[in-house]
Amino acid sequence: MKRREFIKLIGSTAVSWPLAAHAQQAAMPVIGYLSGWSSGDAPEYLAYFRRGLAETGYIEGRNVAIEFRFAEGHFERLPELVADLVRRDVSVIAIPNTTASAVAAKAATQTIPIVFSLGSNPVEVGLVQSLNHPGGNVTGHTALQTTVTAKRLELLHELMPAVMKIAFLVNSANRALAESDVKEARDAAHALGVNLLILNASSPSEIDAAFAILIREQAGALLTNSESLFMVHSDHLAALTARHQLPALYAYRENVMAGGLMSYGANFLNGCRELGLYTGRVLKGEKPGDLPVQQATKIELVINLKTAKALGITVSPSLLTLADELIE
Repeated sequence: MKRREFIKLIGSTAVSWPLAAHAQQAAMPVIGYLSGWSSGDAPEYLAYFRRGLAETGYIEGRNVAIEFRFAEGHFERLPELVADLVRRDVSVIAIPNTTASAVAAKAATQTIPIVFSLGSNPVEVGLVQSLNHPGGNVTGHTALQTTVTAKRLELLHELMPAVMKIAFLVNSANRALAESDVKEARDAAHALGVNLLILNASSPSEIDAAFAILIREQAGALLTNSESLFMVHSDHLAALTARHQLPALYAYRENVMAGGLMSYGANFLNGCRELGLYTGRVLKGEKPGDLPVQQATKIELVINLKTAKALGITVSPSLLTLADELIE
């Protein structure tokens, strides 16, 4: 080959390589990851989401890209964030553990697939038509945490039968979830004959303010709703309950690992893995409306016996028998 022809060949190849790389990158599907919280909150949830994606053959940076949007606890920003993802024309929107994010996403688009992992009932909050036949562009995984709110109150009452006033901490910024949880808790409190003190908090400072009211009103125990905010700030809550010698029951095992007394709820890490699995299936061409909403199959009771001892509480044999995990 002549030198001039060789140089011409090299030049044309050098041009074609970046063009080919750009075409490959342009063809890579993009996931919009929409969280109500901050980027550093619960990193294990994102790890399990990536694990589920990998099980369907998608590896971030290799054959799929992820656009992250975090509301940092400011739920009023969710419509703006999801609108940005819609303008970006992402392939699918994945939503970990925030009902408000899913509601905002559905309001923003009826064409881009939406996959969620939530604690609330997606039928009650208007995300899907039914669990078996979601219809539309939305599906996902639910731990149905709101359906066990009454059971949580019953367990707390069994632990502390002499307590006649129980504080119920909710995040009113997540309106759909808060309303559902409060209704069930009020019904359960009425049946048990206990007074329920409803307290609202959507930030650490508001959690502090809620505790000030709780102490002033002399509530003898605390129940948190299935809002992931209270899992994100599990260390803060554990410190407050320890300082005020207050027994508390949570929706998340993470709260008990941080030093909380008890939790009753589904394993949300598995829910995030399911979120990744369903997102991968949608990327492969399956329609969300045809994918039944997955449901958690096990609700776990976790008791921290070290915390019980520090609070001077004797856990009854019946609760010890019911427990799936005891932390000693």
